[in-house]
Amino acid sequence: MSSKLRPTFSPPHGFSPTYSSPSKVKLSTNNFHPSNKIGRGGFGIVYKGVLKNGTQVAVKALSAESKQGLREFLTEIDVISNVRHANLVKLIGCCVQGTNRILVYEYLENNSLDTALLGSNRKTIKLNWGKRSAICKGTASGLAYLHEELEPPIVHRDIKASNILLDKNFTPKIGDFGLAKLFPDNITHISTKIRGTTGYLAPEYMLGGKLTIKADVFSFGVLILEIVSGRSSGKASWGGIQKLLLEWARQLYEEGQLLEMVDPDLKEFPENEVIRYCCMTIVDYHQVSPALVVSPVETTQDAD
Repeated sequence: MSSKLRPTFSPPHGFSPTYSSPSKVKLSTNNFHPSNKIGRGGFGIVYKGVLKNGTQVAVKALSAESKQGLREFLTEIDVISNVRHANLVKLIGCCVQGTNRILVYEYLENNSLDTALLGSNRKTIKLNWGKRSAICKGTASGLAYLHEELEPPIVHRDIKASNILLDKNFTPKIGDFGLAKLFPDNITHISTKIRGTTGYLAPEYMLGGKLTIKADVFSFGVLILEIVSGRSSGKASWGGIQKLLLEWARQLYEEGQLLEMVDPDLKEFPENEVIRYCCMTIVDYHQVSPALVVSPVETTQDAD
């Protein structure tokens, strides 16, 4: 394991004060024109922008009326400004001036996993098993870094398909750190308000507000099932009856029919590997760490 790193609050590396001007950031997005809208984050709308040097960026603009969003905005800067990993979205710059609250991130060409796998781009973007396996592996690597290589560890709290962004090569990058929490050493859990997305929340967190690092592991497990099945965890009807995706997967596992949940669009896939991925989700997630998830994934085929 690499040496421990301690995230601190400071301007992000490579951040140029030139980009901190609200007017220049707005200009890069054509004054936040609706045609440049590419998504919505936890606190505001995300726009595509182009800087003067031609660099494409993703600009997240905080809604001025959102007090809660302001806290999340400051958290996001604090957490990610000095955290660097191939599977975490890179923060380029920020703007905190007057009522303007803006984050400038690297632009990722294939948008979010949610869009590519479950949304409007599903018919045009073909995610074969090689690409899906690489997305699982990269996301696990990013989580392992947050949980096991930083001091104190960071719990993301909102791992889901829309927060996994994909670059031009479909390399996954974890984004939207607005709900993230630093997790001090020697603390088993933090009691906190329940935040996150239905369908991805760990039982002890959803029912009792007890946050642990394993909350991210549970969410990641649900994400794996979405990647394998091409189905959303938010839909509560699978197998002809009312149940969440994870419940359906457990039922199929108990019946020895786990491969029935595989996305029909996947014409070719290694059956044993797919079963192993799903079983990492269905077993007790308290016994699984992202680092252990990365290890067996190393043997999978490369993305085409």
